[in-house]
Amino acid sequence: MIVSTHSYRGGTGKSNITANLAALLARSGRRVGVVDTDIQSPGIHVLFQLEPQAMRHTLNDVLWGRCAMTDAAHDVTDRVAAHGKLAEGGAVFLIPSSVKAGEITRILREGFDVNLLGDAYNTALDALGLDVLMIDTHPGMSEETLLSIAVSDTLLLVLRPDSQDYQGTAVTLEVARRLDVPNLLLVVNKSLSSLDFALLKDRMERTYSAPVAGILPFSEEMLTLGSADLFALTHPAHAFAAGLRDVMSRL
Repeated sequence: MIVSTHSYRGGTGKSNITANLAALLARSGRRVGVVDTDIQSPGIHVLFQLEPQAMRHTLNDVLWGRCAMTDAAHDVTDRVAAHGKLAEGGAVFLIPSSVKAGEITRILREGFDVNLLGDAYNTALDALGLDVLMIDTHPGMSEETLLSIAVSDTLLLVLRPDSQDYQGTAVTLEVARRLDVPNLLLVVNKSLSSLDFALLKDRMERTYSAPVAGILPFSEEMLTLGSADLFALTHPAHAFAAGLRDVMSRL
């Protein structure tokens, strides 16, 4: 199964949601791959505490034909297991994008063969024996983002309770429907505790004609953690973690 996590604008918490969902899936016994296709501004590796110097290969190498997708896959299961034993079979493999300025600049200047990206997804699923491949996309609309959405079994659209996010999400939903994505789910993030979550969910579902898989609260504790770890594992009783478990149940 391929799951893309996308948002029309940056700053929605998309990468945090992707990483934490991957960790929860692994805790439940799934083999999960995570691909950081936010090539222009990669960062999900920070949540798994994968240091740049430990990235022997990255997605950039795959797209430039330097290595196979499996060579760019880093086993980060121990980062998840540090917070408690995983169910049998659980594992997480991260395919990061390069954080080297020269390689980011080259991507922006020269681009890459987007068809290689689709091939790489299938290779990762098969060669790593994955149950779920999670794609952390670049915000907005680009050729590689459209491809990632098109090959997905499920698209998680992350938005905040914000008028600009509302309009952008409507555009993305229309595109996803034209691409015949089988399962479209909304995830509302950074919701203030003063909001009525039940009313918010109902309004979102009526507005977009799409189910809301979870409403995640704004969290000062998460801001304090500063992406230094996986919040759903460090704070398993928090409402944010509970909301992510709701999302996981819909995948």
